[in-house]
Amino acid sequence: MTRERTSQMQRLRDELAEAVINGELSPGEKIDPEALSERYGCSRTPVREAIQQLHASGLLVVVPKRGTFVAELGVTELIERFEVMAELEAMAARLAARRVSTAEMAELSKALRACQSAAAQGDADRYYYENEHFHHIIYRASQNGFLEEEARRLHDRLKPYRRLQLRMRNRLQRSQQEHAEVVAAIEVGDAEAAAESLRAHVRVQGDRFTDLIASMHHQMRSSGTG
Repeated sequence: MTRERTSQMQRLRDELAEAVINGELSPGEKIDPEALSERYGCSRTPVREAIQQLHASGLLVVVPKRGTFVAELGVTELIERFEVMAELEAMAARLAARRVSTAEMAELSKALRACQSAAAQGDADRYYYENEHFHHIIYRASQNGFLEEEARRLHDRLKPYRRLQLRMRNRLQRSQQEHAEVVAAIEVGDAEAAAESLRAHVRVQGDRFTDLIASMHHQMRSSGTG
């Protein structure tokens, strides 16, 4: 896949994911690949690849002989997935604090600075990508291939919701502060502090979950689908 096609597919994937979360594409709605090709001015190939990725992440459902539809994710399912995500990430952080290599620690510190720069500029989209890279380094630093694979898979399924969180008031700054706490714990080898810091960073409950649901409902009302 060429760099240009990869970039086009990623942009299309992200815009489709955003459309699902903000209610522009409603749960259960059928996806028309031909219309998407025309809308985004691209061939069917990047559209097909974007749909495959979103199907793998659980945002879209492919029904044989019927087509592709927007998945219907309920509040209970969302809570359950974030609960599991928080525990997977806590485990990764705990292992990373014990096993991280010098090179990985340097890469993690660099990723932290990149997130800090994006947060300082209030650039939620850039922070989203830097944040993803930050978490992936921790998964890898756990030195547990199975855990890394499972964490990445669930991370992908929750991408749109994690992205939506970053647009909440002051969330970029708070997220960055939480990142710094995680990195500090990993750097000194405090496995339990690293685990708890990352668990708290990922977990959405109480006010944070209420804010996320309210934001989702607001987006749907704004788009006229609620």
